[in-house]
Amino acid sequence: MSDVLRQKAGRPPRLSRAQIVAAAIDGGVETLTVRELAARLGVTHSALYRWVRNLDELFDLISEEIVDRVLPDGQPGPDTWRDWLAELAWHMHDEFLAIPGYAARIARPHRHNPASFGRLRDAVIAAFAAAGASSDMAEQSWHIFGYGIVGWLGQQQEDLDYGGPEPRFGIFLGVLLRGLPAQEPGIGGPQPRV
Repeated sequence: MSDVLRQKAGRPPRLSRAQIVAAAIDGGVETLTVRELAARLGVTHSALYRWVRNLDELFDLISEEIVDRVLPDGQPGPDTWRDWLAELAWHMHDEFLAIPGYAARIARPHRHNPASFGRLRDAVIAAFAAAGASSDMAEQSWHIFGYGIVGWLGQQQEDLDYGGPEPRFGIFLGVLLRGLPAQEPGIGGPQPRV
């Protein structure tokens, strides 16, 4: 969604994109409904419906905000791609886990916002391309990196919610980044099973 969101002509807006996202994030998203969000904002369900019609659209707004927060400044280069990805991963760690329920929800299968996650995907692929990966291996590396980070954070949030020990993200991230960018099977790595 763009910054210019749906609203009825002729009426002054009582809500803004920033207010909606802030209310959703501040209260956590574990069991959030559109009706609950309307109550948090002090508006009717129908007033909120002018901005977001369902949870998918609400999470599109939230995801746009989160991607804005997590993408590092600057572009990754041949000598900085690994540090750039580490910075991105730590930003994801901090932002995803700061919102109760967000990491666990993002880790579950769902429709991703093509605008926000497309920006994230393109930036990560550019980092792997800067590392010298072919376009195919940069794409494969994005999948490994993206699923790895998001899956880890979703599990970490669930572990913390149930009082489990906190897994050490730095160890996981170090191992993940040492294995990337991906290489074709048989090139410097273990042989695939046949």
